[in-house]
Amino acid sequence: MGVDIRVVGGGLAGSESALTLARLGLSVELWEMRPSHQTDIHETDRFGELVCSNSLGSNALRDARGLLKAELRLLGSAIVRRADVCRLPAGKAFAVDKGQFSALVTQSIQSNPLISIRREEYRRLDSSVPTILATGPLTSPDFLRELRECLGCENLFFYDAVAPSIWTHSVDRNSSFLSSRGGDAADYLNCSLTREEYYAFVHALQSARRHLPETPDEQKYFEGCLPVEEIARRGDDALRFGPMRPVGLRERPENCFAVIQLRKENREGTVLGLVGFQTSLAIAEQQRVLGMIPALRNAEYVRYGLIHRNTFLRGPSVLSQDLELQAFPRVWAAGQLCGVDGYIESTAMGLVAALNAAALLRSFPRPVFSVKTMTGLLVDYVTRDREDFQPTNANYGLLPLEPGPKQKAVDREAFAVVALQHMQKVADEVGAWTTQKTNP
Repeated sequence: MGVDIRVVGGGLAGSESALTLARLGLSVELWEMRPSHQTDIHETDRFGELVCSNSLGSNALRDARGLLKAELRLLGSAIVRRADVCRLPAGKAFAVDKGQFSALVTQSIQSNPLISIRREEYRRLDSSVPTILATGPLTSPDFLRELRECLGCENLFFYDAVAPSIWTHSVDRNSSFLSSRGGDAADYLNCSLTREEYYAFVHALQSARRHLPETPDEQKYFEGCLPVEEIARRGDDALRFGPMRPVGLRERPENCFAVIQLRKENREGTVLGLVGFQTSLAIAEQQRVLGMIPALRNAEYVRYGLIHRNTFLRGPSVLSQDLELQAFPRVWAAGQLCGVDGYIESTAMGLVAALNAAALLRSFPRPVFSVKTMTGLLVDYVTRDREDFQPTNANYGLLPLEPGPKQKAVDREAFAVVALQHMQKVADEVGAWTTQKTNP
């Protein structure tokens, strides 16, 4: 028996696509190459595994990612709904229990009668079957070559780093304190540094040995997720005005000049992640340099930080406005492969691709994602021609500039109200699909 549509990739975008399509009554064949073909940074074969931080950004409506999550909730996002179940206390951040979250996504997919799972590497583009490509930034080399040949253009890339995780019991509580910039003070454990300790740490970071690409020309990073040593190289004070800033932490000691924040990665609180501390340092250097922080002198690592190459397509050159490949009708790109970066952004593109595919296959009007929504701004970014295309997070800088010499600041609250009104209309249209007679 055939399937209605194929989804390639079991990350956030692929899982969202598969669960959304199944919810709309379409049979799905979901391809995932793990565990037979493992990546450098995945630790399990689960669907929806979070490979970096356990934070999905802010939940506040005035924040771009918070608004994006609210829009996805209106559209019935399977991933956001499961993230809500697995949420952990984390101040203003929306953090989840990584293990519980991926287990819940996996169980939802495995138990769905409309989703069949194929544990195999996808190597050849087969446009005879409607397909959503959600292979993510760690797309296999074989399929990247296939995409390059089929689309007639080079794949783009940048290097991304992951922050370390440590066992909670190994943190020195005498050199740390509980405080949060929002929410309960117990949401974050802060490792304090004096002025002298901070500058010694920064200077060590600047000269520490790193895992780097072989050629300097390939040392491209995503500005929204720079390794801490790269930030340190931009100036001795760059970190203390960035991820190590002590501002807003009321309970900090008098001699606290900078901090490294630790956040729970599981509900039991046995594992802590270093917040905003992604690194490309060699493992021995992570032990040495991070060991200069008093609270982490005897830290035991669950996972060391690492760096990996992320690949994406030049979206505006190859995608139509519904994320369909221009050269291959009924083949859509989703997630980070489109040219977005971030958990929620990838999820949004997985949902958009699924709704567009379902509309085409069921002969319903294609949903329109207005640029008056954060979802629509992301779709517009990855499909509209632009000279220097790089991956983007959800942000208000995506709004088109108004004519005139002076630019007004965005009224975020007003934008959110309008965005949710627009998205509610899309949600109502999609909801009506299930009550209409569908084509065979």
